[in-house]
Amino acid sequence: MKTLLQEIRRCTVCIQHLPDGARPIVAASAKSRLVIIGQAPGKIVHTTGIPWNDKSGDNLRNWLGIDSTLFYDADAVALIPMGFCYPGTGKNGDLPPRPECAPLWHPRLMDQLSKSRLILLVGQYAQNHYLGNRVKSNLTETVQHFREYLPEYFPLPHPSPRNNIWQARNEWFGKEVLPELRKRVAACIA
Repeated sequence: MKTLLQEIRRCTVCIQHLPDGARPIVAASAKSRLVIIGQAPGKIVHTTGIPWNDKSGDNLRNWLGIDSTLFYDADAVALIPMGFCYPGTGKNGDLPPRPECAPLWHPRLMDQLSKSRLILLVGQYAQNHYLGNRVKSNLTETVQHFREYLPEYFPLPHPSPRNNIWQARNEWFGKEVLPELRKRVAACIA
């Protein structure tokens, strides 16, 4: 795993498409029991080099019911984005993850993560990649039907503060999904 992570962190495959340059962000260990697959690092994460080191990360840790110490313990939690580098900004926020990363690195990472017990698919890019034709017609329906993907996968919306309106419209998320998520995360990393 150590060699693979070093390879990923040196990757420059799509550097010509990255306005701020390549800085692949990933954290994992062969011992990781919980795998969180997100979208791509944002500007703050790109700057600091720390995965989920922003408001979205604060929200995600709150959803999971774990603190930063446990969240950043790679022996417990692997943090793997669909695109490892900050993709830049478009009209409506950050651009989508670069498409080169997941096919290039995810199979090798997942082979090394054989001890993982639960994979969280955060956002539509991760869900589309890992669930394929099993996704529902939209992210809301996929998250609503999270039990269909268990025990391996647990689909979640992106925890961006921009999604607070979505959460307010979908009260079932806080009432049904988050308690089950916390229970499974606690069991997974116990």
